[in-house]
Amino acid sequence: MSTATATAPTSTAPYRLSTRGVLRSEWHKLWTLRSTWIMIGLASVFTVVIGMIVGATYTPDPANEIDPVTYALLGTQIGQVAIAVLGILITAGEYSTGMVRATMAAVPHRLPVLWAKTAVFGTVALGTLLITDFLTFPLAQIFLGGSDLEASLGDPGIARAVAGSAAGTALIGVIVLGLGSALRSIPGAIGAYVGGLILLPQLATMIPNDLVRDLLNYFPLPAAESLAAVQTSSGDLSPGAGLLTLCAWAVASLAAAAYLLKRRDV
Repeated sequence: MSTATATAPTSTAPYRLSTRGVLRSEWHKLWTLRSTWIMIGLASVFTVVIGMIVGATYTPDPANEIDPVTYALLGTQIGQVAIAVLGILITAGEYSTGMVRATMAAVPHRLPVLWAKTAVFGTVALGTLLITDFLTFPLAQIFLGGSDLEASLGDPGIARAVAGSAAGTALIGVIVLGLGSALRSIPGAIGAYVGGLILLPQLATMIPNDLVRDLLNYFPLPAAESLAAVQTSSGDLSPGAGLLTLCAWAVASLAAAAYLLKRRDV
């Protein structure tokens, strides 16, 4: 007599999308990009090297009032460009390679992808910049000791300004990340960053109008500069106002990116 054995049908657990999964995916994608290592490396190296060079070559000039943190962290101006380009590459770069189709197929609601990219990029950028800036300032002070720019992280306002420099640069990167997502073009986003954030404020300073000059303080770069200053000049934004201004720009950039992401086809 034969015995028939029944095999129970196997079932596969349904695929469930989670915030943790999207964040893990974006974290993995960020660190597998060669450009991530290059841009973060450039931002760190230029900040440290330039900080040491300007410290070693500093000549006191009583006629000029120089902020010790802004001077020691002059290299962040180049680092800021590297961070901004990285923000563009992780958003607009997906459209140039076509990877965005696979990303949106896995996350059909789309917006979690944008929020995850922002969170991962912002965390990496801020962490990298904090380490770099808090390393660069003491190294520059090795050469500035005994000069009128001598200062330590324990002095009033110094640590806050160093941290503010890192936060300002990271927020600039988030703003440009939103531009990259909205424009979906690496050249277009880089052009918008250079033209809108760097050149436009410089050109606007040529307009002989007090109102225009006051409004320029609320552009991203001047707002970021106020975060990195130990003492702000008359008419400049306070560090708190500068932080709020940068956050408002970041929210506006991401809101525009989110709106266009939902409205347009991939």
